[in-house]
Amino acid sequence: MDLSMILMIIGIVCIVVSFFLKDTSKRIEKDLEDLSISIYQETNSLKKRLKIVEEELLLEPNFSIKSASTPKIKETSVQKKQPTTVQQKQVNEILVSQVIQLNKQGYPIEEISKMSTLSTQQILSILRDGR
Repeated sequence: MDLSMILMIIGIVCIVVSFFLKDTSKRIEKDLEDLSISIYQETNSLKKRLKIVEEELLLEPNFSIKSASTPKIKETSVQKKQPTTVQQKQVNEILVSQVIQLNKQGYPIEEISKMSTLSTQQILSILRDGR
């Protein structure tokens, strides 16, 4: 046999063997796809958890956000007729802290009265008592 026949036989054997061997690129593609799907799912899970934590922080009554404008607290007709001591105490504590903060920021009493829906006498009383 000559050398060209031996090389041709080796080439044919290599081609036949390549059909029976597993393709590693397909396995790598599948692993990469699984990894990207799992990262996507974890990212979505983290986003949901973060949203829940943000909602809890916004709903927590002791958590305060410092801002330039203070939101006004409106009373419904039910609250005016039958105020509960717990609700009244929470609103008063919030209003007291707002009035004190606005006074520290240099707002005049008339402006604080407009922002907090309290009378000037109530505001002066709060500032005098320093609660």
